[in-house]
Amino acid sequence: MTTLIRPAQDTPQAGPGTTRRQLPGAPYGLWAWPALAALACTLTGIRGPLLGTDEIVTWDVAGRSTARILAMLHHVDAVHGTYYLLMHGWTAVFGTSHTSLRMPSALAMGATAAVVALLGRRLFGERAGLCGGILFAVVPVVSRYGQEARSYALVVLAATVATLLLLRAFDRPRSGWRWAAYGACLAVVGLLHLVALTVVAGHLVAALLRARGRIRELWCFLAAAAAGVACAVPVIVLGRSQASRQLFWVPEPDLWALAGIWPQVFASSLCTGAVITLAALAGRERRAVLLPCVALVVVPPLVLWAASHGDVSYFRFQYVMFTVPYWAVLAGAGLAAAARSWRVAAVVLAALSLLVLPDQRRMREPFEHDVPHAADYAGAARTIEKYHRPGDGVVYVRGGPWMLDRGVRYYLGREPGLREVFLAGSAAENDELYPTYCPQPALCLRGESRIWVVVPGTPADPLEPVPAEQARVLRTHYTTYGTERLSGLTVTLLQRKP
Repeated sequence: MTTLIRPAQDTPQAGPGTTRRQLPGAPYGLWAWPALAALACTLTGIRGPLLGTDEIVTWDVAGRSTARILAMLHHVDAVHGTYYLLMHGWTAVFGTSHTSLRMPSALAMGATAAVVALLGRRLFGERAGLCGGILFAVVPVVSRYGQEARSYALVVLAATVATLLLLRAFDRPRSGWRWAAYGACLAVVGLLHLVALTVVAGHLVAALLRARGRIRELWCFLAAAAAGVACAVPVIVLGRSQASRQLFWVPEPDLWALAGIWPQVFASSLCTGAVITLAALAGRERRAVLLPCVALVVVPPLVLWAASHGDVSYFRFQYVMFTVPYWAVLAGAGLAAAARSWRVAAVVLAALSLLVLPDQRRMREPFEHDVPHAADYAGAARTIEKYHRPGDGVVYVRGGPWMLDRGVRYYLGREPGLREVFLAGSAAENDELYPTYCPQPALCLRGESRIWVVVPGTPADPLEPVPAEQARVLRTHYTTYGTERLSGLTVTLLQRKP
């Protein structure tokens, strides 16, 4: 009979007169050291990068009432609804600073590193588990999305925990509670981000590999997986209806995309090569243990790639990021198999950590979270605060994916309380992500003596990106007093004509 679980063996079987060598700090060090390493990486410089557009959306939606959030989900962003509700509660307690908004993601990545170590131990032994957990912690993408106020880090954690719970259910297939726990965790995965449910395809392959002579276990798996997916049906229905609107810009992937996506998944070409090389060294492990892990890193991306050739493409590297923990498990197994001792493995891990330092620094650059737009919301806020006078108005121009209005408002804080002169209804009032504007802009002016105009890009004429009717009204009644061009946006102060 085949099995997915192998007893942890880092040294040959002890014989007479010998003692079995334990890893330093085992058993707690097995999961504690990787968790601490991941937390150290994600918390270092967590306040450095400016909030990106997606993070600004998180801040904006989380600040709405629960009823408003639920109303918005009927129109847009249903796939992130659970995360928004979680962040609504989190920010009510801990506030909306950079650190507070990003802390759930940092904690999730730390917990994932611990789970990776436990997975590696169950499958390949203690040394492999410790190597895999620490290797996961130093992967640049872990720092990048452990410092982002979005759901991706929580999805990675939930998918990895689901895999661990599946292995525990295989240990005691007659335990209904274990299968229920697995199904509940799958429901969490789907509610956090339904595309991550492609992990079930990898789990199915693992279950089929184990199913020889164990048909009862296969049926238990199918029932638990179906129950978990069923819990996410409302998100699936709403998400499917909204997908064409929100993902219209994602290109349909060609065959090369299957290979080209991995440097993005790891946020480092060097790290990608190192992890895949180490994972290949695990090839000498027993097939019963190795093949399910390989299925988890190969099958979900293939399913997502195939599904992206219809009306909507879902092939984004963030959506397959939950495979990184399984790559780390395989790489940890390969490193443990190739290294003569844990000290050699530690040297290799230290060397890899140093090699990816340039990528780690890049993850913490000011505009890394808003590539390629790099809009300096904080700079615009500083300019307005410096020259602001009571009674000033403001015009924000939305262009493409930019959230100039909410981005600048976040860094302005509560003051100076500028009135957006052409605003008819805010995004929150419309239960949407975007506001609506006055159909007759001239009627919306209230005689403001000065108006700030914030537009995307750095055009020669700062009013060029402004909608035509609004621009006509502004040109008629105002003249340009001063302009400041910043990264990704331009701030202009208009003064009323005599």
